Amino acid sequence: MSAPPIRILGVDPGLRNMGWGVIEAQGSRLAFLACGSLRSRSDLSLAERLRTLHEGLARVIAELRPHEAAVEETFVNADPQSALKLGQARGVALLAPALAGLPVAEYAANLIKKTVTGNGHAEKPQIGLMVKFLLPRSDAGTPDAADALAVALTHARLRASRALAQAAAARAR
Repeated sequence: MSAPPIRILGVDPGLRNMGWGVIEAQGSRLAFLACGSLRSRSDLSLAERLRTLHEGLARVIAELRPHEAAVEETFVNADPQSALKLGQARGVALLAPALAGLPVAEYAANLIKKTVTGNGHAEKPQIGLMVKFLLPRSDAGTPDAADALAVALTHARLRASRALAQAAAARAR
């Protein structure tokens, strides 16, 4: 008997656009469920923008009911003000699934790129193409949504690797 499918939410944090994607993983089988991008209006205050993102992500979680979540770690850039704002949006990306009781994993951008494309320095178009190849039914309309699906794919692959390692260790005892 095989294990039940695990529904995984991947999040690509951003203050302007926060990508999200949900897949199901059952063993090595991966299936696309949904994806999209949450947008916050730049004419709103920072607090209102963060609230908009939180409400949107909470709605996605309530509707699609993932079992686990994965979030891309923040890429640090030269502008400290932008890095702080991105960090706050990332806080929303971590908080919303945690408030829903989901375990949340974090992955570095280079690891996500390497897992999905085989190249830790892949560009966004290459990531989008590989996501479409790995999830043929996916319809990521934005690079943020494709990146979020890549985060979910990474979690599915690494989660399975950890499970195999744990099973091997248990058999060795």
